[in-house]
Amino acid sequence: MNDEILASVHASPARRWMGIVMMGVLGFMLIYIALARPPALQWQVFLLVVGGAALWMGDKMRRATDHGLELTETELRDTNGAVLARVDDVQSVDRGFFAFKPSHGFLIKTKQPGSRIWRPGLWWRVGRRVGVGGVTPGRDTRFMSETLAAMLAMRDLSDG
Repeated sequence: MNDEILASVHASPARRWMGIVMMGVLGFMLIYIALARPPALQWQVFLLVVGGAALWMGDKMRRATDHGLELTETELRDTNGAVLARVDDVQSVDRGFFAFKPSHGFLIKTKQPGSRIWRPGLWWRVGRRVGVGGVTPGRDTRFMSETLAAMLAMRDLSDG
């Protein structure tokens, strides 16, 4: 079995840090507002919870975008080993304007549903849909999606 990497995508450093910093600033601002000028108790709790969630999301994005994605002949995987989708299981690739996809990315529809996973800024999977993109360069995700689409076309020609 050939495990050669056909396409790879890594987070753009500028977009990655912009997203992480924005989430951190949002979190700190909400917590500061809740503590410096306390509103009614329920609003203060709300601001603290949302601020904490924003800080948590910033850290989750930082850890997720430390990795990249690789497309081989058999699978699309994260560089830490998590398999997003097997090529045999991919039904379609959608790069369209109206597709529910991440920014600068594409959407994969699989034949079999998978577990729910979210790696903010890089990829997510819900049921039969896998979204790739976010803080990734558009040219890299475009090349990956076109390579995957060509692989699917070749598979469909050999099956037909």
